[in-house]
Amino acid sequence: MAAKRGVRGLLRGGFGRARPSTPAGIRATGRRTARVIAVAAQKGGVGKTTTTVNLACALARPPHGLRVLLVDIDPQGHVASSLRDSIHPGRVSLSDILLAERPRDLMEAVVETDIDDLAATPPDKQLNDTDAQLSSRVGREYILQSAMVNARSHFDVILIDCPPNLGNLTLNALVSADEVLVPCDMSILAFEGVADLLATIETVNVRLRQQLDVLGVLRTRVDRRTTQINDAIEQALEHNYGDLLLDTEIPINSALAKAQAAGLSIFQFQPRARGARAYTALAAEVAERLGLASAAPAVANR
Repeated sequence: MAAKRGVRGLLRGGFGRARPSTPAGIRATGRRTARVIAVAAQKGGVGKTTTTVNLACALARPPHGLRVLLVDIDPQGHVASSLRDSIHPGRVSLSDILLAERPRDLMEAVVETDIDDLAATPPDKQLNDTDAQLSSRVGREYILQSAMVNARSHFDVILIDCPPNLGNLTLNALVSADEVLVPCDMSILAFEGVADLLATIETVNVRLRQQLDVLGVLRTRVDRRTTQINDAIEQALEHNYGDLLLDTEIPINSALAKAQAAGLSIFQFQPRARGARAYTALAAEVAERLGLASAAPAVANR
């Protein structure tokens, strides 16, 4: 238990510090107060985008019915690919917002989707170049945070799909976020990547004076048929991260891959699939942890 408490305490070591003041000219025009969740992983292929998309859709659905914004800051643009039948094109890109000479409002780049209560930023093929160009900007870590001031007032939850690296785009996402959700598949590389990401969160809190917390570590791509590997990784996760480990787990489910290939959420594609039940449970657990709704206790999908 001491190790479990230690991780949480270490991450909270930088808390209580004030965030930098936001620039003049960007103001809140709505009445909501969004919780911002960065979905981040050091290793690709762990179900990061699948989780971002389907968690967003689950939170927007009954019984939660939350107003949700998906921010795709990953140059791969897989959020838009995963929902290509639902996301409309936009005139302003995320790169336009991040590289502007003067502060711009993220709401300029937000587009509605065909899914009730879900909005998104459109795909942006220039984000790879944007990451490099941000290196020369003063205060580059805070650009997205400042641009998001008004968006926070129009949504209940903002989910940011981060690149699988620690470049300027990911740093902007972490500085903008209140919490980080860390997907981890049942592999040693993903497990080691969790430790690296948590160390980065600690650094962001201390050096950039943030109040970033860990929403939880999410087990993904779980195949209960491979018990030996799963048991070893699961024991290591429980030993190292304790209460950071979410109860919900996401199973390997062919319907999730087929839904992504079809450009649909799992709820549009096959709402009774195991993957849909898992993301419904995850939404309930996330809402409960954040106090966003009176969600029923999540059920682990074992």
